[in-house]
Formats: sequence, structure tokens, C-alpha cells
Amino acid sequence: MKTKKLHNDGVWALLFLAPAVIGLCVFTIYPLFESLHISFTSWDLFSEKVFVGLQNYIDFFHDPTGIKVFINTIVFTLLAVPIQLVISFFLAVALNQKIKGIRFFRGAYFLPSIASMVSISIVWQWLFNTDFGIVNYVIKLLGGSGIPWLTSTKYSLWTIIIVSCWKGMGYNMMIFLAGLQGVPSSYYEAAEMDGCVGLSRLIRIVVPLIKPTTLYVSITCVINSMQVFDQVMIITGGGPARSSSVMVQYLYENAFDYYKMGYASAIGWIMALFIFVLSLIQFRTMGNDDYSIE
Repeated sequence: MKTKKLHNDGVWALLFLAPAVIGLCVFTIYPLFESLHISFTSWDLFSEKVFVGLQNYIDFFHDPTGIKVFINTIVFTLLAVPIQLVISFFLAVALNQKIKGIRFFRGAYFLPSIASMVSISIVWQWLFNTDFGIVNYVIKLLGGSGIPWLTSTKYSLWTIIIVSCWKGMGYNMMIFLAGLQGVPSSYYEAAEMDGCVGLSRLIRIVVPLIKPTTLYVSITCVINSMQVFDQVMIITGGGPARSSSVMVQYLYENAFDYYKMGYASAIGWIMALFIFVLSLIQFRTMGNDDYSIE
């Protein structure tokens, strides 16, 4: 009787899991492996696929535009991720205090992270406008000269970095805040008794104890930075002169503007492999189990 009951439970479990498993296979696993297959072919959506082996991957590393957008993506990641980590961490520390109205400030800083990137990008495009944007207006009030944020090869990528950091720091702040609130108060009390307060306590007590949180935030920031797309398309369009063009945008152009589906799939897998390598490096350097404090 007990065996029959377990069998029935297993059947019901499979029935309830089936919709999710089918959806995962149809919309995630199958497209994933199909894109890998397409990356080894030459295909324009309308004709038969022609197997070309590794030619799409070789072409990418001989493509000046491909190399440029790859470098832009790496530069964006190397700049945006540390900025987000540092700002989000110190915001979390500031908002971990027991002061009046702290919930309002937590909500205010978190709000941009739930807003649509499209709407945020449109707003920031107006704010960064060279002629009548409020950013240049404030700079001129302070005695400076207007900066061509959207039309200069020097500043266009920084524009995308600023918008991305502003959008993402609220979410990362909440993750850091959860990590900080998970630190037992006994550690703070012991540190205070030993005279370890202020910045010293932050560095020697807090930072080591929230290392798993930092690892999670850094990995998600790297993944999101490598996949940046919406703000680039809306704010700068990748220009001027490809100065703010990134990998996902170049993938999109090759797939849906030039119908080079094999080449676009190869770009996607190159990007996926690089994200995997970066994540692996982060796990190797930050993912050990040594969370001890000095």
C-alpha cells in the first residue's frame, strides 16, 4: 500500500512539473542547442542552411567592427561593474542605519531598478541632450561648458555607463543590505569592545562576512554588463563611429538587419563563453569558503 501511495505521489509530481519542464525544453534548451547548430552554418532565414564549420567564429576575430564592439563591451564591464559594486555597497551601509524615515530612502533608491529600461533610457537621452539637457544646464551653471554626451566618441560610452549604474545600483543595494542585516550583532559588539569601529570595522568585520553576497552581486553585474543592449539602442544607437556599440547590439544587427543568422549565433556563443570564463574567474578568486575575519 505504501509503495502504491509513493507511486501515485510520483505521478502527480510529474504532472505538476510537466508544464514547467516542457516550457523549459521548448523555449530554452532546444533554442540553445539550435543556436549552437546555426552558428556553424551560413543561413539568411530564407534559404537552406549551409554548413561552414568554424568559419563564422574565425570571421568574427577578423572583423574590425566585431573586435571594436568586443573591446567596447569589455571596457564597459570593467568600468560599470566596480562602480556599481562600490556605490551599491556604501548605499547599503548608509541605509542599514536605524534612523527615522529609512524605509522611504530604501524605496526611493530601489525604485529605478523596477522601472522599464526603455522609459529610463528615453528620459536620460533628454537629460544628456547637448543643447537643452538638464545635465549640461547644471554644468554651465557651475561655470563649465556643455559636454557632447551623445555625439562625442569620448563620452558616449560613459553615458551608457552612467545610465546603467543608476538603473542597477538600487537592486544591488538591496542585495547588499540583506547581506549586511544577516551579520550577527554579536560581531559588532565584540568589535566595539576591542576598539574596532568605523571604517576599520567595515573593512575587517563586515566585508569578509558578506563575501558570498559580494560574489553574487559581482557575477550578476558582469552578466548584465556583458548583455547591455536597450540603453545603447535608445540613447546612442551605438554611435558615434561605433564608440558605444556593444556585442548584443552587433548580434542584433547581423541577425535582423543583415540576416546573417549563423554569424549572429556565433557572436552569441562567443559572448556566452566569455561570460562563463569571467564567472569562473570570479568563483576561483572569491568563491572559496574562507569567510574568516581578522
